[in-house]
Amino acid sequence: MALRVGVIGGGQLARMMVPAAIELGLDVRVLAEGQGMSAAIAVTAEGDHRDLDTVLAFARDVDVVTFDHEHVPQDVLRGLVDAGVAVRPGPEALAVAQDKITMRTRLTELGVPVPDWAAVHDQTELGAFLDEHGGRAVVKTARGGYDGKGVRVVTDPSDVDDWFLAVSEAGGDQALLVEELVPFTRELAQSVARRPSGEVVAWPLVETVQRDGVCAEVIAPAPASAGRIADVAESIAVRLAEELRVTGVLAVELFQTDDERILVNELAMRPHNTGHWSIDGSTTSQFEQHLRAVLDLPLGATGMHAPTAVMVNVLGGPADGDLAARYPAALEAFPEAKYHFYGKSPRPGRKVGHVTVIGDDVDDVVWRARSAAEHFAD
Repeated sequence: MALRVGVIGGGQLARMMVPAAIELGLDVRVLAEGQGMSAAIAVTAEGDHRDLDTVLAFARDVDVVTFDHEHVPQDVLRGLVDAGVAVRPGPEALAVAQDKITMRTRLTELGVPVPDWAAVHDQTELGAFLDEHGGRAVVKTARGGYDGKGVRVVTDPSDVDDWFLAVSEAGGDQALLVEELVPFTRELAQSVARRPSGEVVAWPLVETVQRDGVCAEVIAPAPASAGRIADVAESIAVRLAEELRVTGVLAVELFQTDDERILVNELAMRPHNTGHWSIDGSTTSQFEQHLRAVLDLPLGATGMHAPTAVMVNVLGGPADGDLAARYPAALEAFPEAKYHFYGKSPRPGRKVGHVTVIGDDVDDVVWRARSAAEHFAD
């Protein structure tokens, strides 16, 4: 009987696990939030990932449970563990990824370099932080923000009054996260994978390009990063995977500053947009590696097929919504490009797919990947 992996969440990450699972002879089953999700091809159940009974019923027939997202509540995660389900990554690790204040607290305890930060409950506390940091800072909601949502650059404490109101109405010791506005020169990302027995592997460090808070491009390996920068980034990610006992893929988003310091920005304990290039550019994709890791199978090699791989996201898509009509021209113009679409309806700013090109010269590969992706934009 094939090993059975249950994925909670029906988004594009679950969708991209399916080809890797087929190659490995695994049975992937997906609990989706509803109909029409990206991973519809593998959906075996629909329901609320916040409901323990729903999730327990789904998990009953799988060997391990993993995730397309990090939003499953802690009481549900612990209910699965109490029922004897193998949950990977586990509740303790996911708690760090689910709450940005918890994340910053834990990273600070570990001595990992992060931007200066504070948990703030009201205008007075935020005003004091702004006064100490040149009058500008970044405020984030502790939970739920992604792709530019839940993040604001502020110059006045009143800039997030609506968020303070929401925090107050939520009750308990709720707060917002405020961080220094880091003067970074570029953004980087380091992905690693760890399995329960302790084996850890790392992919090359990559450079990411953000537009409007959304990842637009990824260049692997990050230009001008060989040596100390790559070594520091990998050592940080490997240490976090081990200290936090992450099982599966861990993506660590990083800032590189003017004086070449490396600071941790965010963590994701699952395959991540910054690792999509690995499907076509690496010996082992992040999706195959994640499946290997959560099943505690030996991990694959992470070398590259060519000196450079560039991934460009297709954001929004054509105004008429007809992606398929764009295929002939794109495939004819750039037959060397690899096209991945997520089964999503186009809309402004939405990630509907990505394009990857590999080659020898970084400038040429960047141009070809961008040009291929532009066939799907207006």
